[in-house]
Amino acid sequence: MGSAASPVKTRELNNHHFDSTIWNDFKFRNDDIIISTYAKSGTTWMQQIITQLLFNGEEGLEVAEMSPWLDLRVPPKDLKLAAVEAQTHRRFLKTHLPVDALVFGAKAKYIYIGRDGRDVVWSLYNHHVNANAAWYAALNDTPGRVGPPIEPPPASILQYYNDWLEKDGFPFWSFWENARTWWEIRDLPNVLFVHFSNLKKDMPGEIRRIAEFLETPIDESKWDDILRHCSFDYMKAHATQSVPLGGAFWDGGAETFIHKGTNGRWRDVLSAEDSARYEKRAASELESDCAHWLATGELR
Repeated sequence: MGSAASPVKTRELNNHHFDSTIWNDFKFRNDDIIISTYAKSGTTWMQQIITQLLFNGEEGLEVAEMSPWLDLRVPPKDLKLAAVEAQTHRRFLKTHLPVDALVFGAKAKYIYIGRDGRDVVWSLYNHHVNANAAWYAALNDTPGRVGPPIEPPPASILQYYNDWLEKDGFPFWSFWENARTWWEIRDLPNVLFVHFSNLKKDMPGEIRRIAEFLETPIDESKWDDILRHCSFDYMKAHATQSVPLGGAFWDGGAETFIHKGTNGRWRDVLSAEDSARYEKRAASELESDCAHWLATGELR
């Protein structure tokens, strides 16, 4: 592992989803928690885990409202900043930005969740193909969009994968720069790396690791409740509390957003050559240890 200095914001990132300028006006608190992913890498799962740790296994919490995506450009940033400033609980916000488009809080805790890019694409396609007219209107038609609108996806998931790989995250944003910039700061004491596959393999162990990082003691009498409430089946059954606007932007509602929670679905579709193109691209874009971690969850 290398060493890392505290990062400095060097640019803004604006598109149909992003307004990174909101971080310029955000007022950090010393105990803030920032959840970061590329997208479709376990963000909602991590929000649920942190909610359960902070609120001691409580049910019925409006997780999506409590933990907003700060750099999503809707609703307008002045409304969002006021709402976040009014929160009295320990705040846990999410971002999908690369590090160099963030204002970095020296005392905030950052949890970065990684996932193999091929699994990301399969989850992203479900997210995109089930988006309804309200989703497109919010992203394309509200004031402040920079760049082209986001269009409906092709009918073929293989075509979607090829476009995403060849056009560096199209029609969303770069997967490689997201992973690369976070990898560069993985040694900072206020940054924790978590992998989707490891959460699947050993959720209890990973939750305890997260709790230790957040310096949040676990009430052992509530441990079974915490685990149950963080299970995929529970989250699927209570999806309206975890998904933005209760899932109103997706056909089928919130349960569409929390889809399968599985890895490897691409193996039934991608040829060996298709898959190898991803691996070759990962090797060219990332340090070998970073590419290995994204593919396996193993830090070496």
